[in-house]
Amino acid sequence: MPQHAEPLFALPLAAWERGGLKAALIGAGLPVDDVEQDGPLFWRFERDDVPVGFAGIEVHGRDALLRSLVTLPPLRLRGLGAAMVARMEVEARARGAEAIYLVTEDGAAFFAKLGYGACVRDRVPAAIAATAASGTVMVKRL
Repeated sequence: MPQHAEPLFALPLAAWERGGLKAALIGAGLPVDDVEQDGPLFWRFERDDVPVGFAGIEVHGRDALLRSLVTLPPLRLRGLGAAMVARMEVEARARGAEAIYLVTEDGAAFFAKLGYGACVRDRVPAAIAATAASGTVMVKRL
């Protein structure tokens, strides 16, 4: 993965900006059913004033759910996804989370490289297990 000298900026996404997030998630084949609901916190990531992707978290006490991570297609495979995950981990930790969970259909190898391990859905906190997403559940202690 090429390294970039330009910083990656994370900007909190306003509720009225969620249309762009939904379009990016639909384009990536990811769920959008609850993007408009209160609760999830979303960020837009930019480099040199150019949008590169989106990500979000939901914080449930000491646990957080990483969700809606998407790098825009022309910028994939450049290390931006890992940088976005790292920023979401900082945000979750700042909000009191001690563990961050995620559910992925086909990104388990990517997340394993970032320190996430697979876990059984029935052993995760109820608020995390209640996610409608199907796939591999993974966790990382913060």
